[in-house]
Amino acid sequence: MHVFPVVQVGGFNLDLSSILAIVVSGVIVFVLAKLATRNLSIRNPSKLQNFLEWVVDFVHNTIASTMPLSKVKQFIGLGMTLIMFIFVSNLLGLPFGIVTEHHEEFKLFGSTVVSQEYIDEHGGHAHVAWWKSPTADIMVNLGLATVVFFLIHYLGLKMNRKHYLAHYFKPFPIFFPLNLIEQVARPVTLAVRLYANIYAGELLIATILLLGIPGIPLLAVWQGFSIFVGAVQAFLFTILTMVYISQAIVHEEH
Repeated sequence: MHVFPVVQVGGFNLDLSSILAIVVSGVIVFVLAKLATRNLSIRNPSKLQNFLEWVVDFVHNTIASTMPLSKVKQFIGLGMTLIMFIFVSNLLGLPFGIVTEHHEEFKLFGSTVVSQEYIDEHGGHAHVAWWKSPTADIMVNLGLATVVFFLIHYLGLKMNRKHYLAHYFKPFPIFFPLNLIEQVARPVTLAVRLYANIYAGELLIATILLLGIPGIPLLAVWQGFSIFVGAVQAFLFTILTMVYISQAIVHEEH
């Protein structure tokens, strides 16, 4: 079993493998966006530009399926950011892993990553994993879901205040507590759904690697399937976000 490098900073536990993966995911998405829009051409578009245009059309159609066309344009940027960042993050743990082996207590920035007691209990050695998909960390997903949670309520209050507040008491005022619970449950389900699928996939990959050479064909098949799962989960997170935003800002939904 791998140990992730967690250090304490100001009373907070920071998983360095998650932080590293988040930074790498953000850089990859930024670079892809810059390359795709660097030399835009109508007559002779590059393959990357064609791909980006397809993604934009896909996101546009996805958002349009959740709200009126008049409101779609302002959310394309959000949809593109979510689907690209989550998709890249989902796949980041597939290509390889960075694991270091330690036979004695290991400290980093003054925090004990692996204690001597842990090493003694695990056969005199411990493996520290420095690389994983950011979305395989429940706290990362909760962070994404929390941002979406506050954004939904901000947009509801800003763009549709009267009907947004009224919907908490529909269909009858007695349903107010249930409607509050529903709002709290939304970010939790968004985060847990994404985490469970990606974490389970990486756990299975780690298990297959323990098989050695006989597990290589199975690993190739599972990694291919993981790409599909990563795309589906990025799509689900994005479309559910747009559904929730639509319910908050569109008058007819209330």
